[in-house]
Amino acid sequence: MSVDPRRLRTCLGHFATGVTVVTCDAGGVPHGATVNAFTAVSLDPALVLVSLHRDSKAARHLGGRPFTVNVLHEAQHDLALHFAGRAPTPATPHWESSAPGLAPRLAGSLATLACSPWAEYDGGDHVLFLGRVEEFAHRADADPLVFHQGGFRALA
Repeated sequence: MSVDPRRLRTCLGHFATGVTVVTCDAGGVPHGATVNAFTAVSLDPALVLVSLHRDSKAARHLGGRPFTVNVLHEAQHDLALHFAGRAPTPATPHWESSAPGLAPRLAGSLATLACSPWAEYDGGDHVLFLGRVEEFAHRADADPLVFHQGGFRALA
């Protein structure tokens, strides 16, 4: 059976997801990509997974390197567009320092999970990156930014 990729993408778009920016160090310069293909995998050991298109800059930068998953809140819509390469006006990301050996993180995110590389898997036109959570933080004073049917949404 042949699957039409556009129709499949439309179908998958009915699943609402949170919006993250996955960040890493790209030769001394912070780099990030907006990603909604993120999930928790295991609590022991603490593992998370991000899925990146194989041909993306982010996938090339992430291989074997630490990364941080930054969960965005509803007021960070501009950052989501910026790191997706679709911002009508450039956003200025503000970075927080991270512990030595961990990837940079975005200031003000709803949650952050700083990860060391655990494993990489072939995911067809994507690469699946598993990271071991080394440190994390979260806040409770904002709602998440959500992606559904091709657009960003707020919970309320």
